[in-house]
Amino acid sequence: MSSVPQAEPEIPLGTSPVEVLSWAADRYPGRIVFTTGFGVEGCALVDMIAQSAMAIEIATLDTGLLFPETYELWRKLESRYGIKVRGVKPAQSVAEQAEAHGERLWEHNPDLCCALRKVEPLGIALEGKDAWVTAIRRDQTRQRAGSQVVEPDLARPGRVRINPLVTWTSDDVWAYVRAYDVPVNVLHERGYPSIGCWPCTSPVAPGEDPRAGRWRGLEKTECGLHTRREPRLVLALNRR
Repeated sequence: MSSVPQAEPEIPLGTSPVEVLSWAADRYPGRIVFTTGFGVEGCALVDMIAQSAMAIEIATLDTGLLFPETYELWRKLESRYGIKVRGVKPAQSVAEQAEAHGERLWEHNPDLCCALRKVEPLGIALEGKDAWVTAIRRDQTRQRAGSQVVEPDLARPGRVRINPLVTWTSDDVWAYVRAYDVPVNVLHERGYPSIGCWPCTSPVAPGEDPRAGRWRGLEKTECGLHTRREPRLVLALNRR
């Protein structure tokens, strides 16, 4: 990984996502990856990258606990756009994790489960990369409210994070996928506005926060991918 600046002031808020992605692909050739969990935002970005044949690798963190509908969408996107989405798996299978840390780790230590099944694999996906593209939006959570279009990755010094959709709203994203007939997860039609692993995702009732179905009943709102803590610290804290 080459040395990159800790701030990138060149991309102002309001720049279109396609322009941001095109700039990023040119600036970090062969050294950039988009990691997606196949949420509606991620599907929109897959469409933008694939339709313009941008030189941005696309990867997903295959936790082994994704919904069957998510795996189906993964295959559908690959077929639709003629692309290959790299699946990055955890070091342990779900069964091996249960043997090492106890059955249903997501119930008694969800932070450790996320660290093992998402944060560590992300590190693998980012190996050799100077920049990674995310699908986050400012209005999703309090932790994401201050995100910039391009910003230093404080959890992984030496890399930058590129957030093309950071100023978009949910309505903006849905308008895009409908306008361009982008495949999305069928679970969205069944009351799942935000979709992660099946044990920690539940339907959302009308009027609830769109992310209320993630880790329901817990104060947890993030899996750890977008934390500002270094991954090694996240793992150490949650293994106590």
